[in-house]
Amino acid sequence: MTVTYDKIATTTLGSAQSSISLTSIPATYTDLVIVASVGSANPTEAYVIRFNSDSGSNYSWTRVTGNGSSATSARGTTQTYISAFEIGSSTDKGVQLINVNNYSNTTTYKTALVRNSTASYHTSAIVGLWQSTSAINSITISSSGGANIVSGSTLTIYGVKAA
Repeated sequence: MTVTYDKIATTTLGSAQSSISLTSIPATYTDLVIVASVGSANPTEAYVIRFNSDSGSNYSWTRVTGNGSSATSARGTTQTYISAFEIGSSTDKGVQLINVNNYSNTTTYKTALVRNSTASYHTSAIVGLWQSTSAINSITISSSGGANIVSGSTLTIYGVKAA
């Protein structure tokens, strides 16, 4: 089976903003891949993901993090977001890779796998669950503490199409 990636959209912030949203996501793919490079006005700020503007307690996540000398883990249930990643400094945007599986399926809950790496802070992996059977048509990434995402941050979303 051949798998293809189609670029759906790219967003680059021209000025600092409180969130980045990818909207009008077509339901024509099996999965989504989001490649991000997000910087924060507040170092060590945590960023979160929400689907379809849902801010209800419909999310859970598990995160493991390492910085080369120590490792930690955390878990959240009945959350209002999926914990996505943290940024280590205002100049180190790092790279975030987010896989959203079966996003257009309307019979199952949605899962997301998030990998984050910043040169100045740490590497993390998160698995998240959105307890909804709705097809995902928008994704928002925002700060959990209100810090702005810096100008020049980018998000590119790809649709995965199994041929």
